[in-house]
Formats: sequence, structure tokens, C-alpha cells
Amino acid sequence: MASGIMEVVLVNAKGDGIDPYVVLKYKGQERKSRVIRGAGRNPVWNEKFKFRVEYPGGDDKYKLILSVMDKDTFTSDDFLGQATIYLKDLLALGVENGSAELPPSKYKLVASDQRYCGEIQVGVTFTPKVQEEAYEEEEFGGWKESEY
Repeated sequence: MASGIMEVVLVNAKGDGIDPYVVLKYKGQERKSRVIRGAGRNPVWNEKFKFRVEYPGGDDKYKLILSVMDKDTFTSDDFLGQATIYLKDLLALGVENGSAELPPSKYKLVASDQRYCGEIQVGVTFTPKVQEEAYEEEEFGGWKESEY
């Protein structure tokens, strides 16, 4: 099993939203973008988020879920839409080649009633960790061997 870092670049979105932010979820890990105030229908984040990744893992659910929310002050935040990015092929390619990238692309946002409600632009990079071999020094009777 390989482990590594997945970096997600949240670029921008188009759709309805007064003060939007994005909640990014990957296998129990959650990150939250900053709230963009006053951007209306075209918020721009240009933020990076990192997630720990293991491939292959215990299940086949290699997906990044992006939920776009509207920040409200006196009531609970409103859900605006969601996009799902399936990452299994990207992770497999990253393990095989040492890294893999999905350049920033547009993904459709779907509201809770399954209607199209905008789009979000996101890029994803996966880089597996290089497993370094541990070199142990020989010890003799609790002392390291001397060259002298």
C-alpha cells in the first residue's frame, strides 16, 4: 500500500451564492475554504488544501466531495450545491508514475433536488511518499563500534 499527499487547488465557482465557502471531504478528512463575501455569482478562492491518502485503501471510495455553502450570520448556513470528483485512476497513476495531476477543471454543482446549479473549478495532484530504507547501525554490547 502506498501513502502520500493529495493537494487540492480550489480555484473558483459560478452559480448562486451570496457569501460562499466550500467544504472539502475525503475519507473522513474535512477542510473548509474561507468565506468569499460580496463576490455574488463568481467567487474566486485560489486556495490549496492537503489530504493524507492511502492507495489502495480499505474501501473503493476514492472520491473528493465538494459542498458549496452560503455563510449566514443569524441562521444555519445554506447548502448551495455539491460536486464529486472520483480519484481512483489518479491515485493509481500517481503510484505508478511517482505523481499524477488533474489540472484545474470545471465540475458541475448539483443541488439537493439533483438539478444543475453552477460549477466549480478544481485541480488535484497526488504525490506518493518515497519509502526510504532505514539503515540501522550495528551495535555491540550497547556501544557503537569505533573506527579507532
